[in-house]
Amino acid sequence: MSAYQNVTPNQLAQAALTTSYATLYTAPTNLTTPTRTYVKQIDVCNTTGGALTFNLHIVPATFSAGTTNALFYGQTVAANSTFSYAGVQVMPTLSFISAKASNTGLTITISGGEAV
Repeated sequence: MSAYQNVTPNQLAQAALTTSYATLYTAPTNLTTPTRTYVKQIDVCNTTGGALTFNLHIVPATFSAGTTNALFYGQTVAANSTFSYAGVQVMPTLSFISAKASNTGLTITISGGEAV
């Protein structure tokens, strides 16, 4: 049987973004049963009357958020609207999602699954 066939759907994170980088989710570690996290949906809602931008990174363990691990960088979210991403990103053990916004007013929701 192939590895990583048992996937548990999950809301991985939900938060109001700030102007400083914050870790939103860290992929779990399990020494007896290795786990991978799948990011399937990212929604960023702008609750303000002006356009805002955000940066989002999937960062390998022991690294920091930077241009080499950016998934979105300077991504604009129009006033009173939602930016949606539907794709698949695989996160290895202990990698993490880090994000920040140009100003307050963005709420992010990340959904996916953890597979063993």
